[in-house]
Amino acid sequence: QVQVVESGGELVQAGGSLRLSCTVSGLSSFDDYALGWFRQAPGTEREVVSSISSNGRSTYYTDSVEGRFTISRDNTKNTLYLQMNSLKPEDTGSYYCAAPVDSDVLSATLFYGGLATSDGYWGQGTQVTVSS
Repeated sequence: QVQVVESGGELVQAGGSLRLSCTVSGLSSFDDYALGWFRQAPGTEREVVSSISSNGRSTYYTDSVEGRFTISRDNTKNTLYLQMNSLKPEDTGSYYCAAPVDSDVLSATLFYGGLATSDGYWGQGTQVTVSS
């Protein structure tokens, strides 16, 4: 059984930083899978924030976080990270980590095509609140 657990979200002032972590267990081989961070603000649809290839060499960012957020992974620890700097109130939302059920899904596909709930392994999310 695959388990995805996010952590690191909290209330922070605008301009501050947070580091989100996501531990994934139960995959046949963690380093075979592209991974992604998604977020959802109240009243909006879930959107992709960033994705990373299985080996960590390819990364993608949505325009609104480019230059402020950094996605990374440690395949020895089965953990995905999202370093968030210069946070803005519009970054507020629930942040979710996900792995596609199909390990052949590439990070580019994950970023540009998104990931349906039924097509991925998802965590419960971690709340990020940025106050102005």
